[in-house]
Amino acid sequence: MTRHFITFHDLTLDEFYHVMDSAAALKVERTKGNYSHNHLSGRGVGMIFNKNSTRTRVSFECGIIELGGHAVVLTENDTQFSRGEPTSHSARVLSRYLAALVIRTFAQTLLNDLARYGSIPIINALTDEGHPCQVLTDIFTAREKFPGIPLEKLKIAWIGDGNNMANSWLEAAGIFGFPLALACPDGYEPDPKILAWARTKNPTIILTNSPKWAVRGALAVNTDVWASMGHEKEQSHREKSFKSFVVDGALMAKAEPNAIFMHCLPAHPGEEVTEEVLESPASVIFDQAENRLHLQKGLLKFLIPSL
Repeated sequence: MTRHFITFHDLTLDEFYHVMDSAAALKVERTKGNYSHNHLSGRGVGMIFNKNSTRTRVSFECGIIELGGHAVVLTENDTQFSRGEPTSHSARVLSRYLAALVIRTFAQTLLNDLARYGSIPIINALTDEGHPCQVLTDIFTAREKFPGIPLEKLKIAWIGDGNNMANSWLEAAGIFGFPLALACPDGYEPDPKILAWARTKNPTIILTNSPKWAVRGALAVNTDVWASMGHEKEQSHREKSFKSFVVDGALMAKAEPNAIFMHCLPAHPGEEVTEEVLESPASVIFDQAENRLHLQKGLLKFLIPSL
């Protein structure tokens, strides 16, 4: 059966731990200078990027290469998608060429349709609804930083927009069972259906409009830009709504003393987070960025069967 990673519902809890353990082993090997694996030898993995990307694109492309494969990088305009070819046709054609397809786009329905009609793994590299690869990497990073604490006891605080990142954090909290507190301004809450589902699985999930309340007891404080891709025209309006949702030193001081600061990047220093916090010892933002490579290699190994 073809497996996908479009949302956190696509893998079981045991499978997520398997992917993270595989990523950890691959990271150790790479640290020792072993970059070369043959899991994808001779195979191509498609990458369609309809939104700008630095970390996601480079980490996936390098990961595919390091697993012995070839990254076939496309944009929608490079393909017949832009000329109205039915997704059901494109999915079946690409499935006959590629071992998997990584896609970063706007509507998640495109990924669902590709999975429905194709026969290769579809990986969500970001949509307007979710960013599961980033959040799974963040969980991997938190686990790495707090090895003695079970994930189900590691409180995560999310400060800011109830965007695709917040939605994926909710899905993850519902599956992993860790305490999650989201502080979002009024009118910027996460998807209510995702929130409702997550709360049925994990009653520790809190939604508040108080960042100070959200970070209390948190070991990881996480945020994102105030205006995600596609919402740039709302920047000035959002600045007014989000002005009390800045992660600064005073807010970090209300979390646990050994709390880490996380950001999916790119950051806007002086907006959602201060330069002081970004460059502080608590900041693990570049470890997160590096871990995208290792986690996604583990994910590719899991989703794409070896020959």
